Amino acid sequence: MKKIQKFILPVLIIAAVAIMYFGYFAPRDGLGSFSKFDPNSHASHEIIVSLVKEKGIRLDRASGESIFYVVDADGREVLVSGPSSLPPGMNDAPTIVLVGHLNRNNSFHAHDVRIRN
Repeated sequence: MKKIQKFILPVLIIAAVAIMYFGYFAPRDGLGSFSKFDPNSHASHEIIVSLVKEKGIRLDRASGESIFYVVDADGREVLVSGPSSLPPGMNDAPTIVLVGHLNRNNSFHAHDVRIRN
């Protein structure tokens, strides 16, 4: 009986770590959701989104940022202001990866924009 008791705690710890990894840290294949972002936080997080091609991409000459719209998994359309140099072929990519934070005015400030492979 004592041998079984020695294994209970390690098994519980391994199970808790596995649940945390697969539930929170594991990479996702689908689109992300902006509802998981805190607009009061300026911490940068990664999100996978789809570009709204109909609205196009424009360059704001005053701020030097590119402006475009994306859609998340919930169908929420968000204005994104990102770096002026965007990856080539972004208009043709089915999904893109943004790294940045959500602002209080419901726009997203992207520090990095990548095409998702």
